[in-house]
Parts: sequence; structure tokens; C-alpha cells
Amino acid sequence: MTTLQIGLLLFPKVTQLDLTGPLQVFSRIPGAKVHLVGKTLGAVSSDTVLSLPPTISFADCPQLDVICVPGGAGADDMINDEAMLAFLRQQAPGARYVTSVCTGALVLAAAGLLRGYRATAHWSTVDDLAAFGAIPDRSRVCIDRNRITGGGVTAGIDFALTLASLLADRATAEGIQLMLEYNPAPPFNAGSPDTAPKEVVELLRSRMQGSRQSRTDAIARAAARLKAQTETAA
Repeated sequence: MTTLQIGLLLFPKVTQLDLTGPLQVFSRIPGAKVHLVGKTLGAVSSDTVLSLPPTISFADCPQLDVICVPGGAGADDMINDEAMLAFLRQQAPGARYVTSVCTGALVLAAAGLLRGYRATAHWSTVDDLAAFGAIPDRSRVCIDRNRITGGGVTAGIDFALTLASLLADRATAEGIQLMLEYNPAPPFNAGSPDTAPKEVVELLRSRMQGSRQSRTDAIARAAARLKAQTETAA
């Protein structure tokens, strides 16, 4: 059996569930070798108390069949991180699937890898993808050719199971779902701005204002850089 090379990107302030949800699914796909890919092998601090050690560095990473970029507050830094963007651009042409979870889609987009593709991301930032020439899509899992993107955080599990069905088959994906007992029954119907109480949505938006401005500024810089690079290449 040919080894399936799957790489999940690590960076400071990554949201660990964006990464660990898909990691749990991918690790159960027959023939898969899963890498946690970092700039170096130094442990990376997530957005919680959990630190995550990469298993391989950018320099030593093999050609990946699946590239997956998780999200988190650190994605706002990664959209202007030349080492990260260069690694993604180098890997993407040889990959079967180029993917992301949550705000990781912004990183793919900043690398120029979502231009002309439909893509989703966390509800608070999905429309920002248009700044990079992507087509915002509010699906929980969005598939456009070999680009597969998941919505916010917990959507990473849905995304990973969807991808498992493509990499293996439906029965394999369903078996993984059953093994994980992934059978959501949330206590509240507040997982989307469309269903959450209006006052909850407004409270969360107000709490996110500071980080929202930082992201807006970062996106403006990244979009300008990508435009300049595209014009130079042309």
C-alpha cells in the first residue's frame, strides 16, 4: 500500500481543535502517515495552555498528498509570514488536496491558492476571503475541485470525515466516525450566527472588535503583497 502523506501546519496561537479534530480522523485512515509540520522542531504554543511539538520541519517535509492549514489567532500573523506562504506555494502543485479549517483559509488565500475557488472559513471572517480573489461560501464544508475548506473550529471534524471518504471510501469514513462516536447533540442551538440569540451574537462581535481590526489590517497588507507579486509574475 502506498503511504498517504498528510501534513497539518503548526504555528504559534493555532486553535488546537482546528488541528486535533482532523488529526484524530486522519490518523485512522489506512495507509496514512500524518505529519505536524512546523518551521522548526521547536514546540509551538496553541491558543490554550496546550503546546504542540512538530514532527517534521518545513525543510525536511516530503511532498504531501494533503496539506491542511488550521486556524486560530496566529493565522493573522501567518498571512504575512513569507516562510509559511512559500512552503504552501511549494507544496500545493504536487498535492492531491489543498485544505484548511477555520481561519486557515485566509493563509491559503494569502498564498494565492484560493484565487478563483469557492472557500469557507469561520463565520466571522469568511467574507474576507474575497480580498484574495476567492469566492466566499458559507457551507460547513466547501469542496471546489481539489480545494476543500472547513468552517469554524468544530467543522474541522466534518471536513476531515468528508476528506477521509474521498481518500479512502465512505465506509472507512463512517467507521472512523463511529469509532470517535461523533454524534453531535449540542445543548444549545447557538453554533451559528443564524441560530444563536441576537444578543449573544452582538456580545461576541463586541468582544472580537479589537482582534477584528488587527485582522483587517493584516489582510490589507497581505492582499496588497499578493497583488504585487501577481502583477510582477505577469
